Amino acid sequence: MRGLTSMASDFTVFLGEMMRRPTEVSAIAPSSAAVARKMTEGLDSVRGPIVEIGPGTGSFTRMILERGIAPERLTLMEMNPRFCETLCQKFPGVTVLNRPAQDIARIGLTGIGAVISGVPVLARPQIQREILGPAFSVMAPDAVFVQITYSPNAPIPPEVQAELGVSASKRGTVWANLPPARVFEFRRVVQ
Repeated sequence: MRGLTSMASDFTVFLGEMMRRPTEVSAIAPSSAAVARKMTEGLDSVRGPIVEIGPGTGSFTRMILERGIAPERLTLMEMNPRFCETLCQKFPGVTVLNRPAQDIARIGLTGIGAVISGVPVLARPQIQREILGPAFSVMAPDAVFVQITYSPNAPIPPEVQAELGVSASKRGTVWANLPPARVFEFRRVVQ
């Protein structure tokens, strides 16, 4: 019952912010638990800090912690102040920053093992370089950048991937989400 209450509360906060700040909230519903599981696969073997950008109401955050990641290893970057307040209340010990994803190289972390991204980079092509470039500049050499999208193709086009020295691979499609979601991971191209 507690899980249903939490989901209802998340949806209420999400809907309120979607109506108040439609340019900031581009999804039509919080991500499902199935998407959260796909987004967070393998995190239990990642070393170093983990950063989640665009966590919203915390669907992925909850799953990251359920995978055994210590709260002090997790930093959330969220632009919406109401979401930040909710995240601080729900996830004690996790660092919550009311900052845009573009600031990832300026938050004082290096050797980041993984970035989990709920930021709609496909819908906002102008921020693709502004996020991925700085993120990879502070990520460990073998780190992974995991991105949700609603497109069947990688949300970062091949020419931008080549420019940034990264490559994409599809983790999978999650039909149990509204709308169905695809999960891609980006890694540095090994020279």
